[in-house]
Amino acid sequence: MTRYVVAEADAFLEGEIRRVEVAGREICLVRAGDEFFALMDRCPHGGARLSGGRLGGAVESDGPGHYRLCRRGEMLKCPWHGWEYDVRTGQSWSDPASTRTRAYATRAVAGGELVKGPYVADTVPIEVEGRYVVVELPDSSRRRAAAPGSESRKTSEAR
Repeated sequence: MTRYVVAEADAFLEGEIRRVEVAGREICLVRAGDEFFALMDRCPHGGARLSGGRLGGAVESDGPGHYRLCRRGEMLKCPWHGWEYDVRTGQSWSDPASTRTRAYATRAVAGGELVKGPYVADTVPIEVEGRYVVVELPDSSRRRAAAPGSESRKTSEAR
């Protein structure tokens, strides 16, 4: 696994959805509450970009007129056909038996966690201020490297 910094956590607003490109992959980045999630930015049902969708809750029905909100703020609705995906797992709420989009491991880390090893300047340890959103992607020789100047930058630590 390789970690990529994709956003500054404090500049990423609650409920915000962004499209980022990481190592040649289009990723839909979501902030729900104080958590960050990353999904492949394609709806497997219709092929639309999920980053053009909206974040909300899912409603269940026990029959006509008996609706209730069962998932609050963690369902991403596709802008094309309205299919909903759980941002935690990528599982489709509309077709749970067989449809899902890929979900990637994501977390917010303190800047100092990104700087590892014996990096010193005049014997003073280097620190990076702030929190950053990091996405972990599986390594693959078939994927091209991130283009220079892209939104994401690879961290020096590969797992």
